[in-house]
Amino acid sequence: MSVKSEKPITNVLLDFFCNYHKRFQENITFKRRTLMGESLTLYKLIVLYMLEKVDFPLTNAQISGFILDKGYTTYFHLQQALSELTESELIHCETIRNSSYFSITKSGEQTLEYFGKEIPKEIKGEIAEFFKNNAMEIKEELSTFANYYRGEKEGYQVRCSAKEKEVPLIELTMTVPTKAAAEAVCASWQTKNKAVYEKLLDMLM
Repeated sequence: MSVKSEKPITNVLLDFFCNYHKRFQENITFKRRTLMGESLTLYKLIVLYMLEKVDFPLTNAQISGFILDKGYTTYFHLQQALSELTESELIHCETIRNSSYFSITKSGEQTLEYFGKEIPKEIKGEIAEFFKNNAMEIKEELSTFANYYRGEKEGYQVRCSAKEKEVPLIELTMTVPTKAAAEAVCASWQTKNKAVYEKLLDMLM
């Protein structure tokens, strides 16, 4: 009758610690994934909360500037949150030239109504402070608009407009020969729109 050999105690202990380490790592990975999912949800709620607090669209740069400055998350995770919010139609994205403008939808407002309480009061306070200190500057950035598109017959059509305190000051459309010229006009409009308005007003009066 053969006697079954037993494992040396060192091997038993080694197997135990190997299995324990494996289970520990699996548990850590699960917790990380759970926390990441919870964090991404919080980032989405923060974006919805920001958009709900203003009556005008916010650009990707404006949202990113606040959230990244506060260190809430990384640029990659924020862009993932914005992409998923857009895909689920909780926010609307309009791209003009190289800028993305975001606004909250009705579905987004309803979602925020249900889950807005999950946003810490401290973060809500920081958002309120941000808009209190930067609302005028943000509106100023959004008060000018310039975009271009290919003309039906030739050249490129450039549309420019400017507002002051939500009142339209000037709207104009011009034809330029090349795409490079259209891009140059759009880039200059941001800083020169008031000078153009004043010059036209002076010439016409």
